[in-house]
Amino acid sequence: MELQSLGFRTELALLERSGSEVVDRGTHLVVRTPDNPSFHWGNCLVLPAAPAAGEVEGWVEEHRREFGAPHVTLGIDTTDGKRLKPLRRAGLHVDLVQAMSADAVVPPPRPASDLVARRLSGDGDWGQLVDLTLAGEEDDPHVTREFVERRTDAYRHLVEAGHGHWWGAFVDGDLASSLGVFRAGDGLARFQSVKTHPDARGRGLCGTLVHHAGVDALASLDAATLVMCADPSYSAIRIYRSVGFRDAGLHAEATLRPTAS
Repeated sequence: MELQSLGFRTELALLERSGSEVVDRGTHLVVRTPDNPSFHWGNCLVLPAAPAAGEVEGWVEEHRREFGAPHVTLGIDTTDGKRLKPLRRAGLHVDLVQAMSADAVVPPPRPASDLVARRLSGDGDWGQLVDLTLAGEEDDPHVTREFVERRTDAYRHLVEAGHGHWWGAFVDGDLASSLGVFRAGDGLARFQSVKTHPDARGRGLCGTLVHHAGVDALASLDAATLVMCADPSYSAIRIYRSVGFRDAGLHAEATLRPTAS
């Protein structure tokens, strides 16, 4: 199966570099992350298009055969958003994901001036990243400290292997906003996990940090194109557009969560 979406192409490239396995079954891809089995989107199936009515249950069973997990995660490589009803009718939660790209970035309309933007370095910085990632996620049972620590370790290994950088916006020494940006093949650099602390939003930190990291990535990561993925219904997408990112195709993520016992 040949991936079409810019989002999944760059996401799976990064997963493979961080130790995940991607197996091509011909009709779909199997993505597996042995070191982090609770990572839903590191243990999933990726389908070329949304299944038709009557096909969804077969893919749910295929996921269960592959992973034996209580949840089901199906990536839909290409979609116009109009063929997703069978997934929703089968009880899956479906999110559209907007891929975005830029070959240059510009400063945001309201750049923040009270931050220090720099790459993370040392145990203290990476420990702050774990705390920032957990901030505001108390109601999500999937975002546990163990899960976040494992994902952070994977990102740190990518940085230390020379595949990219992790940036932070520090205010008075505290990590208030962060993101990663990594080589993703074919002259692409992919942004990952943009997050601003809930108490620090609305101050221009995110846009300022994306601009700083984007300028650096184009200069230091042999990248001609920057790639970002965003929720098309969430306000952050306006920030990315304000610094030069443009829409570059949709894909979808369908999740069947475990039923409460």
